[in-house]
Amino acid sequence: QVQLVESGGGLVEPGGSLTLSCVGSGFTLDYFSVAWFRQAPGKEREGVACSRLGRGGSTVADSVKGRFAISRDNAENTFYLHMTNLTAEDTAVYYCAKKAGSSCGLYPPPYDFWGQGTQVTVSS
Repeated sequence: QVQLVESGGGLVEPGGSLTLSCVGSGFTLDYFSVAWFRQAPGKEREGVACSRLGRGGSTVADSVKGRFAISRDNAENTFYLHMTNLTAEDTAVYYCAKKAGSSCGLYPPPYDFWGQGTQVTVSS
């Protein structure tokens, strides 16, 4: 059974850092491209970062470039979102997702399996 389970969300002060984890099971991470999305209340789901299968590189959204980074540990079937210098605008539910193929995009439709989400709240 395919599963993606996020963890690492929580409450953090502005300027702080968090690392989210997404553990996959039921599939081999190395053969899939993966991504992180977020959705704030009343807003559409937004792509944050994606990582191409194997060692194909990554893409980070302009809105978080320089502050967020995506990484993956294929041996652990886990990928991560490293977030720094967080602001209130980063408050959202963060979702991890996977897709077949080597392309990597920041739009939801090609991603065919999603985690349940983890809440990140940036507030003092």
